[in-house]
Amino acid sequence: MSSDAESTERGRGRVLAVSTVGFTLMFAVWLMFGVLGIKIRDEFGLNDVQLSWITAVAVLNGSIWRLPAGIAADRWGGRKVFVVMLAFTALPAYLVSTASSYAVLLVYAFLVGFAGNAFSAGIAWVSAWWPQGRKGMALGVFGAGNVGASVTKFIGPAMIAAVPAGGLLFGVIPGGWRSVPMVYAILLVIMAAVTWFGTPHHDHTPGRGRSFKELLAPLKHARAWRFSLYYAVVFGAYVALAAWLPKYYVDVYDVPLSKAALLTALFIFPASLLRPVGGWISDKFGARRVMYATFGTMLVASGVLMMPYGHIVVLDGEGAASEVLPWHVGVVLFTVLVFVIGCAMGIGKAAVYKHIPEYFPHDVGAVGGLVGSLGALGGFFLPPLFAYTTSWTGLPQSTFFVLFALTLVAAVWMHVTVVNLLHSASPGLTHKFEHDQLTTTATDIEEAVPAVPRVTASTRSAGAHS
Repeated sequence: MSSDAESTERGRGRVLAVSTVGFTLMFAVWLMFGVLGIKIRDEFGLNDVQLSWITAVAVLNGSIWRLPAGIAADRWGGRKVFVVMLAFTALPAYLVSTASSYAVLLVYAFLVGFAGNAFSAGIAWVSAWWPQGRKGMALGVFGAGNVGASVTKFIGPAMIAAVPAGGLLFGVIPGGWRSVPMVYAILLVIMAAVTWFGTPHHDHTPGRGRSFKELLAPLKHARAWRFSLYYAVVFGAYVALAAWLPKYYVDVYDVPLSKAALLTALFIFPASLLRPVGGWISDKFGARRVMYATFGTMLVASGVLMMPYGHIVVLDGEGAASEVLPWHVGVVLFTVLVFVIGCAMGIGKAAVYKHIPEYFPHDVGAVGGLVGSLGALGGFFLPPLFAYTTSWTGLPQSTFFVLFALTLVAAVWMHVTVVNLLHSASPGLTHKFEHDQLTTTATDIEEAVPAVPRVTASTRSAGAHS
């Protein structure tokens, strides 16, 4: 390997390592209210709907700027954009620690939610540095920074308990739950400096010199919007559950907050750390097969979890009542099923993003930003929807009915699309899927979808005579 090649390899390695650490921190900041919310609810006397909006507004601001952030990274360089985002987020993180009322906290929670937009900037930055044949794994490693959602789950309860009411360092770090956003503010400033000085100073800018109209052109394709729905299922719902599960464990199973945080981490870890594995599996077996498996697994697990607890009362001829078919999901079975959903989400997230550099190699920032933005908006809408459906039905299990319904819609849309593509390619391929021995017959089968079956000349001939 030449010295230039070695330098490039080291450079892309530093970009991947630093961006992944930075994204992990930003993700921890973005979703910190999942654990802090219990203490915030107690201090401000909030109900569940009010509490859900604190998480929701943070998720909202972490979604709406993903498209501009991705385009900016493509146009001006991921390193510059990433550093600016780290430094900017430090200010609202500090402000959260000073909030004195629910209304003020809502504003600061919205501002600190900007941290969530780091994903699209990082995806564009990493994608620009890594070659096509290795993008899937590199993007999967970066995406594993989603594990940042568990950081507050681990350190939050311990820090809240350890920091005295009067704070530390002469009050610079406040006591109680406010210590967590203050520490994050300090870490964000440090990480901005590490990113600026620890990564190659030159940026790859695939969007430089192109008009914004050109950069936004791929968003006209229906596929980009369909991927956004898939991502709402595997990522938006992940964000929502990561914030919602601690409260669910506390309210439904009456476990202490520290234990609830650890049990939630059992969902977050596979949903984050399996993302590189999902990229590898998608490379090997095809991303659409992975999405079928993802949606199928989520439908089964959420279908079990959404069933109301109770029993059937049977009256005999003498009027005596007996209870049959009792149904109740204990904390162990609940945790196992949520873990399974987390595994499916972790693998599915990689499958969705595996396609973007292949379909839109010069527009990863724009398309990745759109998919990330609309997908993450699921994390904005779902927590209030969880709260409202629970309030309307009186059943906490309705949380998983919402997840089941969303997953079903995405799965049906995907299947209908695939079936239509197969029929349009050739009626003879109706029962074939991603066959490795087939090659494409058309220049545009769903605009060159890699996972669609390929058709050879012999197959065309057979189809013509059938």
